[in-house]
Amino acid sequence: MQGKLDHVAIAVRSLDEAARVYAQLGLGALRTCTMDEMGVRVGFLAAGASQIELLEPLRPDSVVGKFLARRGEGLHHICLEVDDIEASLAELAAQGVELIDRTPRQGAEGRVAFIHPRATHGVLIELVQKH
Repeated sequence: MQGKLDHVAIAVRSLDEAARVYAQLGLGALRTCTMDEMGVRVGFLAAGASQIELLEPLRPDSVVGKFLARRGEGLHHICLEVDDIEASLAELAAQGVELIDRTPRQGAEGRVAFIHPRATHGVLIELVQKH
């Protein structure tokens, strides 16, 4: 599996407030979408060849809402873009890597799957195969 850095995701209480701060750092325009099924509002900021993804919970019982309650605002995950997500998951599983998702699901910008932080020294890693 070979992936390139697609984005770094940051859990925030207010996407609009966080976007203003990151705009001061010269990051590109904010693109947003809402993923009701995941209970999250997502914002993407251009950061060179990669992106910063801001995650704002729509409700406290969402994954991001629970994350904020436990850990507060900050790094949520990093995302690697892969060409073939099924092949990448099969390769990782064959190597004994602990996966959260064994099959991809729809994400904000393509099909995604997550690797468990226990397998990656405490960092949640998302794989994405873009549309």
